[in-house]
Amino acid sequence: MRAILALIVIVYVVGVGFELAPTVQAKWNSAPASDLAASVWQGLPGALAWPVNAYHRAINHG
Repeated sequence: MRAILALIVIVYVVGVGFELAPTVQAKWNSAPASDLAASVWQGLPGALAWPVNAYHRAINHG
């Protein structure tokens, strides 16, 4: 049971990173660290809701 829970948490955290990757990539070299942190902080609520967004994308394309 712990292994399944750990796998779910790992997949969730990787999904959050995947959702935030475009923001980080766009600002990594071109903006100061404070601007990068502000952009990540601003995008965090949407990134944390990635399972809902993935579900909606699957339903709309299906």
